[in-house]
Amino acid sequence: MQHLSFERQSIQMQGIANARDLGGYVMADGSVIKSGLLLRTGCLGTATDADIQRLEDVYHVVHVFDFRTKSELQRHPDRELRSADNIHLPSNDPATEGEWRASALSDVARNNDMELLLRSAQTEEVKRTLSAMYPALIMSEWTQLQFATFLNYVAKTEDGAVLWHCSQGKDRTGWGAAFVLAALGASRDLIIADFDMSNVFYRAEVERLSSRLREMGGDEEAVEVIRGFIGVSTRNFIHSLNLIDKEFGSMHDYLVNQLCLSEEELEKMKNRYLIRS
Repeated sequence: MQHLSFERQSIQMQGIANARDLGGYVMADGSVIKSGLLLRTGCLGTATDADIQRLEDVYHVVHVFDFRTKSELQRHPDRELRSADNIHLPSNDPATEGEWRASALSDVARNNDMELLLRSAQTEEVKRTLSAMYPALIMSEWTQLQFATFLNYVAKTEDGAVLWHCSQGKDRTGWGAAFVLAALGASRDLIIADFDMSNVFYRAEVERLSSRLREMGGDEEAVEVIRGFIGVSTRNFIHSLNLIDKEFGSMHDYLVNQLCLSEEELEKMKNRYLIRS
């Protein structure tokens, strides 16, 4: 099993959270992802001038994909790159967005209210909201269309790097990375490890809030809410990967039938992004 390191994958951005390169990952057949072409990050609104210059002049980013909702984008617009087009692909299904906005987790996110998070993490409503988040994402036809569009762009890009993000570069961005890695032939273990790496970036805050929650009498299910909201719930991610297998046959079948990647496009992605032995 590959030893993954956040430090090795990090692209060292000053004002962009959780910024990583998928380059260097070894696929199941021994081929290796080329460095500098597939970048996953948090939003670009707090990027420094130096960050922007590196993305333009070092990585030559040509597409920036933003998976946030319209309201998230309006509250915290990206800094734009002169080298890239910005493609807004809101992955949250409008049919379920009302339910999310009515949840306590929505209030936490909107106001960055960690005290409310600690109080609400122990409620059954919030635990259910968090555990349902990933299954709702992968089962939604709306969301599948957004990721299908994203993968189509990734497949047809011939020069320069692509970058995708949401707000914190962890959940929606993590699923985007999972689909790219699966398309390139990554093992299930590698896909999970890359997703889980967001917990390395957000570890200090997760541990701080988890410690406080335990002092308040919170159980491990409540701690999982903290982990899933501040970092990622790898447990829920694995459950959702298993759900893909159960409902659609395999991740490959999901890519082809739900995300509309043809076998020709899959091969084109491998030729473009892999060093093949």
